[in-house]
Amino acid sequence: MVAAGAALADEVGHTGLTMGLLAERLGVRTPSLYKHVGGQADLNRRIAALALGEAADAVGGAVQGYAGRDALAAAARAFRTYVVAHPGRYAATIGVEPTGPDDPMAASSARLLGAFRAVLRGYDLADSDVDHALRMLRSLCHGFATLQAADGFQWSADVDESFEWLIDFADRGLRAS
Repeated sequence: MVAAGAALADEVGHTGLTMGLLAERLGVRTPSLYKHVGGQADLNRRIAALALGEAADAVGGAVQGYAGRDALAAAARAFRTYVVAHPGRYAATIGVEPTGPDDPMAASSARLLGAFRAVLRGYDLADSDVDHALRMLRSLCHGFATLQAADGFQWSADVDESFEWLIDFADRGLRAS
């Protein structure tokens, strides 16, 4: 049921996903969903955990065997591809905090951060700069991908060229640190 909710969120947007709409999609009555989830908030949290896990798999798999700029480019491209393909489920991850160490979101989030930490090992960063670098990468990748998913780049420059420019920019900044 969570996978169906995630797919529906990708179609109608995270804010458009309701228990009633999901029940209709699944061909059941809305009260039947409560046997599986505790309500809309629980469904949203489960979709967020799913999305973080999928993004972690995509980014982690993409960076295997790469270092430096190549790892950065692989991670950024995998993240962007995931967000553009799954905008509704990715939107569920924004602003949701794990409730504790046993929350599936905590494990999925740690895996995604671990993949980006692996990228940063290819740069000569001070330990005190790693958190800042992670936030910078998240901001760049998240911002670009969510804007692209929302059709926010409507001018003439090629979006792929702009993304490669962003990767080069981040790489130069990380090397200069």
